[in-house]
Amino acid sequence: MTEFDDLLETLKRAAAALREADVPFLLGGGLAVWARGGPETEHDLDFMVKPEDAERGLEALAAAGFRTEKPPEEWLYKGWEGDLLIDLIFDPIGNPVDDAMFERADDLEVQAVAMKVMSLEDVMVTQLLAMREHEVDYEDPLEIARALREQIDWNTVWEQTSASPYARTFFYLAEQLGILHERRRGSPSESGSSPAPSEAARRA
Repeated sequence: MTEFDDLLETLKRAAAALREADVPFLLGGGLAVWARGGPETEHDLDFMVKPEDAERGLEALAAAGFRTEKPPEEWLYKGWEGDLLIDLIFDPIGNPVDDAMFERADDLEVQAVAMKVMSLEDVMVTQLLAMREHEVDYEDPLEIARALREQIDWNTVWEQTSASPYARTFFYLAEQLGILHERRRGSPSESGSSPAPSEAARRA
């Protein structure tokens, strides 16, 4: 069995544990991308839960036999099955896990299991806003953009992230690499806000 197959098996067990404990969740991260036809992920298993459900979610994983942990970061909890890591994310930077995020999610079958899957726009927004000076990595967002660009509302992503210099750099890189069409650029000082993507970029 491959590492990705192991990840999918852990997904099913963890999802069942959360469902049995009546903890609402969204499948996020790389598996939310894979569920829509994106590439296999080599990263952790991400579940998005509301802040008020995070403690119960961690308890549900522990009751199902997962090793659990509350790391120093105050925006996620962790569960482990062997070397496989499960992130229970409840307070990502700039993109709250709330009723609105659940409403934007899609009901999909993942490995024959029905579950809510985080919208691609929310996946991109969360990844871009998580970047900081010492945590800059464009590999994943560029890979998502290349694989699924036609499924993503880029105008929405831009509107929610353009205050971040790292997000603006992502759009520049994606355009220069030919993944997204070039946007019409303007001076933020002239308009009072960051320039929005061109119509071509929004449809890319």
